[in-house]
Amino acid sequence: MKRRDFIALIGSAVAAGPFAASAQQSGKPVIGFLGIASAHGYDALLASFREGLKAAGFVEGRDATIEYRWAEGHIDRLPALAADLVSRRVAVIVASGGDAPGLAAKRATDQLPIVFMSGGEPVKAGLVESLNRPGGNITGVNFIASELIPKRFELLHELVPKAVMVGALVNPSYPAVELQRQELREAAVAKAMQIRIASAGIEQDFDQAIASLKQQGSDALVIANDPFFLGYRDLIVRLAARYRLPASFPGREFVEAGGLFGYGPDLVEVYRLGGSYVGKVLNGAKPADLPVQLPTKFDFAINLKTAKALGLTIPDKLLANADEVIE
Repeated sequence: MKRRDFIALIGSAVAAGPFAASAQQSGKPVIGFLGIASAHGYDALLASFREGLKAAGFVEGRDATIEYRWAEGHIDRLPALAADLVSRRVAVIVASGGDAPGLAAKRATDQLPIVFMSGGEPVKAGLVESLNRPGGNITGVNFIASELIPKRFELLHELVPKAVMVGALVNPSYPAVELQRQELREAAVAKAMQIRIASAGIEQDFDQAIASLKQQGSDALVIANDPFFLGYRDLIVRLAARYRLPASFPGREFVEAGGLFGYGPDLVEVYRLGGSYVGKVLNGAKPADLPVQLPTKFDFAINLKTAKALGLTIPDKLLANADEVIE
């Protein structure tokens, strides 16, 4: 990265710097929030994070300050953003969106506490030594999203039993994208389906990628788990409707935006748990003594209005098993 580009990146990300410095000096802890995506679309999750923080005794603006750094989907920006938070001597770094933000923070400091919220595989990635004994200066909340892919294909098969060809959308910049591709192919084979996989790494890619899957004969669509996709859920849902593709999404948030169905962890709970762990760290707990938390709730949501628009009849069994039915 050129020096002037680096300066521009940091300058745009740290506009609140002087305030944070004065807050730290006055004794009010500063939380550094490092996100792989963008603030767009994360309002509800950030609100839940603040609720968890509040339950531990810290209200943003009153008892603590949060400085946000968003990589806007550009993983290569994470090291510089993490280093900037370390240089500002924040009290704790929150790493949100897969293993990459946590790894960037871990490489930037072995002293400052780090709390991650990730759907990756933290042990395999080298974030922690084990889930029960994280070790070092890092802990967090983890849901292994890849393990949910077979279940999503099973639900898709029940909803669209005539689907033979399935299109899948992945983000080529996602650190574990090759593993995602492999798991998608294996899940399709298990259901005797063919699969085509397209990539979308920037906003302008979505239309062309989903249109190409439709043109290749896809009967349905599977959206891979990715924080970048979550931020563009409204656009992805609109495109799935435009091309009349029954779609499986990685969470309830997509269904609330009009998607057909979603199955995944309750991200509101994940971010609340993350906030509560940050609060524990601010109250003196050491990350090495806090086991990695696993969410206890997984949501299956169906949108009946979307199903009707696609001419689909939802089996009674699925309606009975759904955690949320949107009419």
